[in-house]
Amino acid sequence: MFALTGVLLWVSLRGLVVAGGENKSEFLWSAWKKSNLIYLLLMAAVAMVSHLLRAQRWRMLLQPTGNAVSLAGSFLSLMIGYLVNLAVPRGGEVSRCYNLYKLEKTPIEVSFGTVVVERLVDLVCLLILIAISFVMEWNKLKGFIETLPFATGEKSFAVWIAAALAGLAIVAGIIYLVRKNEKLRKLFLGFKDGLLAVFRLRSKGLFLFYSVAIWGLYFLMSYLVVLAFPETSTLGIRAVLTLFAIGAIAMAAPLPGGAGSYHTLVPLGLVMLYQLPQADAIAFVFIFHGWQTFVMIVGGIISLLISYAWMRWKIQPVK
Repeated sequence: MFALTGVLLWVSLRGLVVAGGENKSEFLWSAWKKSNLIYLLLMAAVAMVSHLLRAQRWRMLLQPTGNAVSLAGSFLSLMIGYLVNLAVPRGGEVSRCYNLYKLEKTPIEVSFGTVVVERLVDLVCLLILIAISFVMEWNKLKGFIETLPFATGEKSFAVWIAAALAGLAIVAGIIYLVRKNEKLRKLFLGFKDGLLAVFRLRSKGLFLFYSVAIWGLYFLMSYLVVLAFPETSTLGIRAVLTLFAIGAIAMAAPLPGGAGSYHTLVPLGLVMLYQLPQADAIAFVFIFHGWQTFVMIVGGIISLLISYAWMRWKIQPVK
């Protein structure tokens, strides 16, 4: 994964052609200095609000399972999960459940079941946003998707079929092991309890509101960063929707923090669909992704330190 990330980043930087006498790092630094710091700081603040809402939504899912956790414990675990995801794709989903167990003794299998529910809800929200972007910019996005190597071809279809069959085989193997092993059966029942918690929510309307608000804030984050750069500030909301859809496709790749795939696809979309100069598109994406990653790293490290202090001195949270 890291090798592939490195290759994709190299490919993206290779396309960064700058004027004579200026190297690529100087060009990126110049683009950073031209950005509007106020918009970038607003984006960081909006990101923290979205994470707080996500932490509160996670608490709501855990309540029907009989696990009343604090907002602080939920938020700290969530931020540590984001930090781990930057190094190990999808590893953050497990690590945040483990951290919550260490903080508040919530069974890992139960909390992991609620995380799966969260991801399914997020997938629905993401698909709705992508659908809206396709409706608004159908011709542009259709043409862009058709240029991607995985969009067409018999080989691509065969790969998808093979992946589906492999997935079914893994599920069948897990079911067999669960039926034969008592400990695994206990873990499965806890996971099932967390998975079905969404049907026992006290306020399904509030859960839906949190979900919509979280994704609305994600879109606002993208829009604020677009406004922060002179080269992209005039693109408009429809363009931000399009970039959001392309970015979602890129982030789906199992790479650390979407690095590499994001830096390859999004600049391609900016150049093909909105005729942004390639150098400006690459600089924008590197700074956008870098700033977002920096915010996650800082938030994750602070959360890790607070969690350590919490465990070390046995702090009792207010629930």
